[in-house]
Amino acid sequence: MMKTTVKKLALNTFFIAALSSSLALPTAAETLRQAMSAAYNNSGLLDQNRALLRAADEDVAQAAAALRPVANWSAAIQDQRGWTQSASTGNTRVFSNSPFANLTLSAELTLFDGGQNKMALAAAKEAVLATRQSLIAVEQQVLFSAIDAYMKLRRELETVGLRENNLLVIQEELRAARDRFDVGEITKTDVAMAEARLAASSSALAVARGSYIQAQEAYQQAIGAPAGELAEPPSTPKLPDTVKAVKAAAVRNHPDMLRIQHEIKQAELNVSRAKASSGASVKLSGSLSYTDQEADNFSAQNSVSVSASGPIYSGARLPSIVRQAMARRDAQRSSLHVTRHRIEQQAGSAFAILEMARAGRKASEEQIRAARVAFEGVREEATLGSRTTLDVLNAEQELLDAKAGLISAVTDEYLAAYRVLSEMGKLTVNTLNLPVQQYDPNEYFDLVKTAPSSGSAQGKALDRVLKALSK
Repeated sequence: MMKTTVKKLALNTFFIAALSSSLALPTAAETLRQAMSAAYNNSGLLDQNRALLRAADEDVAQAAAALRPVANWSAAIQDQRGWTQSASTGNTRVFSNSPFANLTLSAELTLFDGGQNKMALAAAKEAVLATRQSLIAVEQQVLFSAIDAYMKLRRELETVGLRENNLLVIQEELRAARDRFDVGEITKTDVAMAEARLAASSSALAVARGSYIQAQEAYQQAIGAPAGELAEPPSTPKLPDTVKAVKAAAVRNHPDMLRIQHEIKQAELNVSRAKASSGASVKLSGSLSYTDQEADNFSAQNSVSVSASGPIYSGARLPSIVRQAMARRDAQRSSLHVTRHRIEQQAGSAFAILEMARAGRKASEEQIRAARVAFEGVREEATLGSRTTLDVLNAEQELLDAKAGLISAVTDEYLAAYRVLSEMGKLTVNTLNLPVQQYDPNEYFDLVKTAPSSGSAQGKALDRVLKALSK
């Protein structure tokens, strides 16, 4: 009896130490904010969409250039040589050499086009604003992927620790069972049950370690760097208390809603452009030409003209273009309603999942408390002979399942909270105040919006920016 009591006390001490070590985390570890910052800095997806935004900025520059004069030059040099022979020359060959050089400068400016070029410029600016919202949506995607990878890696790491401790506990249970069998307190069947549970625990540990390795690979893909030690995340972000408030914030701030609003404005401008294309246009043209011919024969001409033109009949092509633009505008307007309903549904679902995750975490905490009390009681009763080894193993398994459930519940709660934040359009480096050098879309736009020439000071500054971006 003394031997059994000593072993029971040793098992109690070991089990408490195992539970404590399973929750211990390194003090110097990577935080969730650092992981999100690294994902933002290392994301190739963000770089890709920033380049697409710069391409949209160039559409503004090209539309602005259409409001300016267009100047061209042309040059030609010709040296024509030959001979002629006819009756008029007495059948004598007459050789000729006619060198010719010409240089022409021309310029053209649209004075009036019904506002087509100005509306094209305004439409290009709306396209830029829409593309910026698409970039924000990608930013939210990158940050949420980082959060997802971080939390799941922590979950798998804690699960591995839990399984390792469980394996040690079951090994100790098996030793105790064998000792009790040696003194005749239990049967061989009890020992076999402990051995079977040990094999199952070893298998579960192998699975947990495999899942942990997979989570490490997912982390490196999302963050852009291998995982180190991970710190416990801070409290979940502060969110509205009601689903109505979440939906309202989502409709106001979600990048998909803001993007489609700019696309509607762009479509409306394109309708106006299409209507203006059936009107008249007025252009101012000028040219200067210089010609150098043989025998010191020089000539120079210049001209200035104002011309007006307009369609009379286009085979009904222009009315079709107008109708097509109107149809696209109507499609964008309908898309706004579809997008609104989708965002409200996603926001409502995300909030419901968050509520479920919070309830699940509380239930898991209560389950752990009850399972721990039950396990300690069953183990105490087993030492007195009123419980079997199977009862102890089952109680220990229930406590293990409860702890594993809490690990998953905490992960689910964090992911659900940040999902709600994303649906509200606030999962951005600016809202989260992450310590990163934020990408400023205005920097490039301000350099190109006036369509600077490559030789100007602004054009040279633009070249420097492009060189830095290409590194």
